[in-house]
Amino acid sequence: MIFAVYKGEEFLDEGTAEELAERFGVTPKTIRWWATPTSHKRDKGNRKTAVRLD
Repeated sequence: MIFAVYKGEEFLDEGTAEELAERFGVTPKTIRWWATPTSHKRDKGNRKTAVRLD
C-alpha cells in the first residue's frame, strides 16, 4: 500500500508505510493513522497527513 504525505497543501513524500516511517522518524502505525478520516478531521493545516494511493 502506497501513501502520500502532506503538511497542509505541501507534498512531502510518498512510499510504503515502512519507508515513510523511516524517513519521518515515526512508526508505520503512525503513517497509517495519518491516513484515517479521524486524523484528517483533527488537522488544522499544521500537522502531517497521509493519503492512500492504492
